[in-house]
Amino acid sequence: MINDKVLSIILGGGQGTRLYPLTATRSKPAVPIAGKYRLVDIPISNCLNSDIKRMFVLTQFNSASLNRHIKNTFHFSFFSSAFVDVLAAEQTPDNKGWFQGTADAVRQSMHHINRHEFEYALILSGDQLYQMDFNEMIDAHIKAGADISIATIPVTEKDAPSFGILKTDQENWITSFTEKPGPDLLPEWTSPVSDEMKSKGKNHLASMGIYIFNRQLLEDLMADESMIDFGKEIIPSSIGKYKTMSYQYEGYWTDIGNIDSFFEANLGLTDELPEFNLYDTQQSIYTRPRLLPTSKLTGTVCDKAVIADGCIIHAQRIEKSVIGIRSRIGKESTIINTYMMGNDEYETLEEIANSKIDILMGIGERCYIKNTIVDKNARIGDDVRIDGGPHLEDHETDRYVVKDGIVVIKKNAVIPKGFSL
Repeated sequence: MINDKVLSIILGGGQGTRLYPLTATRSKPAVPIAGKYRLVDIPISNCLNSDIKRMFVLTQFNSASLNRHIKNTFHFSFFSSAFVDVLAAEQTPDNKGWFQGTADAVRQSMHHINRHEFEYALILSGDQLYQMDFNEMIDAHIKAGADISIATIPVTEKDAPSFGILKTDQENWITSFTEKPGPDLLPEWTSPVSDEMKSKGKNHLASMGIYIFNRQLLEDLMADESMIDFGKEIIPSSIGKYKTMSYQYEGYWTDIGNIDSFFEANLGLTDELPEFNLYDTQQSIYTRPRLLPTSKLTGTVCDKAVIADGCIIHAQRIEKSVIGIRSRIGKESTIINTYMMGNDEYETLEEIANSKIDILMGIGERCYIKNTIVDKNARIGDDVRIDGGPHLEDHETDRYVVKDGIVVIKKNAVIPKGFSL
């Protein structure tokens, strides 16, 4: 099987400053998404659905929760070669520094990676939302006799300046690359795309940050320590020098780069026919099995609501919102355009009575919460009003952050009763 010749390397990214404060205490791949998953579950699940079962996850910041999640989630038979291992940045006699970029992360991990037999390295990002069969890309790579393959997605002229844009010929060979081109250059950077993509005005090919390298070439490229990043250095320098192919993907794909894209990706799951389909049995998303009870709703009107397991909800209304595991929402509260990540545990009646907890985990009674992300284990008191939107200026306090009009309640934060924003 060709899958036995593929080793997957999932890049965990840097500090994740653009996703702060969600990355204040956890690495970017460990950020909760869709109410019950973690970002890292997406590339791992895509690999498992493609029958690729040997994976390394490379990270260096706040990796404890990521380690814990992977250890508790992905178990394989003792008689299988399958594994998902986290490789955190480490000091060695040859290297005493942090990962300096995506390519440097792979370079510093090569002594672990090369212990395994493989012919092709599949390099993925740990902060993207998509469902993709990698077998089709691998087959196209082998059939074409490529040295490097790059997954690309057609984008519009409006979106193109946000990406690295590739130019290809009729056979999908990449002839040139430019990073985030200005609008004046875009007419020169169109590529052959399908008629369907043309009809949508998607004539530019953006790199998805998904690569296949032949093993020997990857080892050779890693020998040059001046090359520290795939997108900015390795790929541009390889075009014209090695056989570099574009594999066009036309499904749903989004890069979870900042709070705004993270927020929109989650709320998009509440659409009647969401572009990211969690209900596709052929492309399941796997995560930690928690064995939680069913959710219980009392007197709540729900419209486009996604509600995870184990919730206890007495809210008056929940609209276009994702409610995460073990969430508690009090009576007469209204939740609109909100992603509530949920809680790591329940507070028992005995704990509440004995410790005289004044504000319970979750959202209290008579609250109005809109355009908000509520991180794990936050406590929002009764009669709180948070009305996010463009009228709010960006700022940060010890309890919350406002970014692009989105209010992010920090993990474990306590919002006092009667608070208004």
